[in-house]
Amino acid sequence: MLNTVGHINGSRIVATDGEIGHVKEAYFDDQDWAIRYLVVDTGTWLPGRDVLISPHAVEQPLGRGKLIDVSLTRQQVQNSPVTETHRPVSRQHERDYLRHYGFPEYWVGGQLWGSNALPLMPLPLPMAVESEVESAMWQEEVPPEDVNLRSSEVVAGYDIQATDGSIGHVEDFVFDDESWAIRYLVVDTRNWWPGGKKVLLATHWINRIDWADKTVFARLTRDQIRAAPAYEEGAPIDRDYEQRLHQSYDRRGDGS
Repeated sequence: MLNTVGHINGSRIVATDGEIGHVKEAYFDDQDWAIRYLVVDTGTWLPGRDVLISPHAVEQPLGRGKLIDVSLTRQQVQNSPVTETHRPVSRQHERDYLRHYGFPEYWVGGQLWGSNALPLMPLPLPMAVESEVESAMWQEEVPPEDVNLRSSEVVAGYDIQATDGSIGHVEDFVFDDESWAIRYLVVDTRNWWPGGKKVLLATHWINRIDWADKTVFARLTRDQIRAAPAYEEGAPIDRDYEQRLHQSYDRRGDGS
């Protein structure tokens, strides 16, 4: 099922023994276009502190409501490594976080979530096997300066450049709420085209992103984007809509 970051922003996060806080943004991996963490404002429970919640802990199905259940306790969350969300999150900090919860490293294994296509909760292992696996997992050095996460709050607003000029800006992110892979950027064209509309731009139609210049470069022309079917916020994105979208851009669904 496709969902949007904008929709889950503000959702209450509920642990097995009580509420944690509410979603304020998401961190996504800029290499694989997958949401790796929800950033949660803990409010008066842990004043002044944001915490990260991995999709590994999110109970499925996510649904369309404003409440997200997670398979964690409040104590686990309180004891998790402190994250300074105003600074880039390093790969070493991610490793510390994942180790705290016993989650696998998503960047090891060849699939979107390490050895799996979905962020599944790891099955408990016998103690001897767990010790061997843990030793193998953490022996590789990770450069502390490695940073691969981007903030949805920051990237929203980035300029979108077609092959022949600016077409608008990023407004939101559409993701598969089982795999947490970002499928589309929601683009608001109205600052380029008065009276325009919102359209979807698949992540595999992006050439590159200039993070310093806050610009996304697309492999589409302005005319292609103008002809795309309008995206209506809150409307379901079904197979028929996606087919019309790909046809209007003269693109297939396989990334070409």
